[in-house]
Parts: sequence; C-alpha cells; structure tokens
Amino acid sequence: MEEEISFLFFSSFCDDVVEQILEKNKGISLVDKYEMTGEQWHGDKIEPYYVNDLCIYPPWNKPALNDQTIKEILLDPGVVFGTGRHQTTEDCLYLIHRLCTNHRIKSVLDIGTGTGLLSLGAAALDCKRVMACDFNHLAVKTTLNNIRLNGFEDRILAFQAKGEEIMSIPCDLLVANIHYDVMRHMIESPFLLEKKWFILSGLLNSETKKVLDSLSRKNVHIIERRCPDGIWNTLLGKTLC
Repeated sequence: MEEEISFLFFSSFCDDVVEQILEKNKGISLVDKYEMTGEQWHGDKIEPYYVNDLCIYPPWNKPALNDQTIKEILLDPGVVFGTGRHQTTEDCLYLIHRLCTNHRIKSVLDIGTGTGLLSLGAAALDCKRVMACDFNHLAVKTTLNNIRLNGFEDRILAFQAKGEEIMSIPCDLLVANIHYDVMRHMIESPFLLEKKWFILSGLLNSETKKVLDSLSRKNVHIIERRCPDGIWNTLLGKTLC
C-alpha cells in the first residue's frame, strides 16, 4: 500500500473477484489493471548469480554447486521489488561481504530490507543477530518466507517499522538501502554515531552530494563511494567516536 493507493496481486484471472470488492467497498475505485508474468513484473529473468562466494538463486532454479566453499542463499522475491540484481543491492551485498569477512560483525540492522536479501547475506556470512526492517508489510512477509527457506529463524528478526524511528536500536553495522526522503532524516539522528559501521544506498548523484555534505559535519569517515553504473550510489562509512 502506498499512501491512498493499494496494489492487489492475483495468480490467475480475477475480474469477478475485483467486481465483488468494488461492490462491497463503495469508497474505492479501480484505477488500472495489468496482466504480466512474474519475470515481466520484476523486469528480467530471475536466475542464479554470485556476489563473491555467495550464490543467490530462486527456489525453483538451483544451480549445480560443486564448490563446498560457496554459501547458498535462496531468494523468492514474490511480488516485492528486489531480485537482488539492482545496482544498489549488489553493491550493498558486496560491502557486507567485505565487512563480515574482514571484521567481527556481530549485529546488523537492515532498514528497507525488501525481500530480505541483505539480511540473508549477513546471516550467511555468520552474523548472529540480524534485524530486517521495512515499512511495507508485504515486504516483511516476503522476508519472513525467505528467512524460513534459508533456515535463519535463529539469526534474523523481520519486523515492520519506519526506518527513521528505529535508529536507536544498537548494532555493529547499519545498512539502509532506501529513498533519500527517508535517508535524510536517518542521517540526522544522533544514534547514527552509535553505529560502528554504516552502508547507505539507494541514492542518486544529487542526493549523494547532500548526504555527503551532511555527513561531513559529523565525526564519521567515508571509506568508499561506489557508483559503477554512474547513477546509483552506495556509501561505506565508519564512525570515529
């Protein structure tokens, strides 16, 4: 649901069901309808891919894995945005892998988790306490399903909340792959400086400039700015407190 607009998804033709909904709820109206495959909805085929030694694949298309060092992540995106192939998601997962491999990251707060991929990646990299948050209830349900698929119920907690309202939750690593309208409030929170590491993503070039300007006035160090496609930016930072 986005403000006053709700999206309904059906796996088969359902004109009669929609008519019943409209008849019983006189205050709503049908704006438009679309008929497409799951791949058309997500914009591409949902196929296995790798980020370092992480192999991400849908439950219906498991690749042949002969390398025992490969860490598997099952990802069923359902109808939620996030097959993992967006530039910001791949960059976040790459940086999560680097941090969890080279440092002791015990806890992660993943804000704007979507399908839960970044939380799943942290758990697969042996992070023991991961909190996956999204304001979209359907995203949280999708994340819960992926947590069960991977057997990470003991490591990942998924819940619904606004990102800017949960900044006080303590963690070693904050990951936020979200819209700038939310990001700008989060980085002004005094609790940002309580996070040892942070990854901020989902930012266009102009938005990144504003975020960097705000962070320049805080006791933090920006370690890396990734923008391989020239459009979407991801920042890796560390607090100096």
